[in-house]
This record gives sequence, structure tokens and C-alpha cells, in this order.
Amino acid sequence: MSELKTGRSFGLNFDHKEDFFQTLSDFCRDNDVRQGYIPMFLAAFAETELAGTCDRVDDPEAPVRTPVYLEKVEAVGCGTFSYDPDRKTIVPHIHVTVGLKQLSAAAYSSHLISATVQYLTEMLIIEVTGPEMRRPVHTELYDVPLLTFES
Repeated sequence: MSELKTGRSFGLNFDHKEDFFQTLSDFCRDNDVRQGYIPMFLAAFAETELAGTCDRVDDPEAPVRTPVYLEKVEAVGCGTFSYDPDRKTIVPHIHVTVGLKQLSAAAYSSHLISATVQYLTEMLIIEVTGPEMRRPVHTELYDVPLLTFES
């Protein structure tokens, strides 16, 4: 457990056809936001990829990293992002629940891999000023990058 010291709070809107992760990264770079959390966002995505599969999973303990491709979805999501000083970029971890508009809003929930905005994304970002948030890769846990808080 770590007590977080928060800094600035932001309200963002992404524009039609923008790449979700690139726009988030650009915002953080342009505003010198290196780490924080996204308590919520609302979005429409023209296309998106979520982690998932319909295939048999050989190792049920391992994370599923294959993409499920979906189009024309409504989304609600949240997440965190840390900073990678070696690559000088943020490392986001975003989860979403999306509904397929053309299929009676049939829903999917998973890790967001990619997304292209359709019409809008409305997001809240809360900057964390301390402790430092990092996401080191844990080789003993299938190379999963796990969030840590460093003093």
C-alpha cells in the first residue's frame, strides 16, 4: 500500500479519428505529466482491440495477449499510467468495457490494446506526484509489468 500525493487534475477530450494511446501520450508529454490515474473515461471507438481469445488456452494462469477486434463500440474505462525513464514515455494500463452498438450493445470487458476514437473520448486524469510509479516486468510471472510504488 502507498499513500499517493496528487497534483493537478485534468479534463480531456479526444477528437474524432485520433489514436487513443498516442493522444494520451502526447497530452502527458506536452503537460509534463509522468504518472497518474484515470478514474474514468467515456468513449466511442470506431475500432478497437481488446485482449481476449475464443481459442483454447494452454496455460490458464498466463495472460491472454491476443487481440479481439471490434468496431463501432461505446466504451467506459479507467486505468493507471507510470513513467519509463529509459524510453522517456508513459506506460498506460487501461481496462474497458465496451458495447457493440450494432449487436444490441453486447458487451466485452478486457485490457485495451488499441483504439481509434469515433466522435469523442471524455477523460479525467489525476496526476500523481509521489511516490514514483514504475511498471517493471516480472519474468517469473509471464513477463507481466506490475505497478510498483517507489519512495
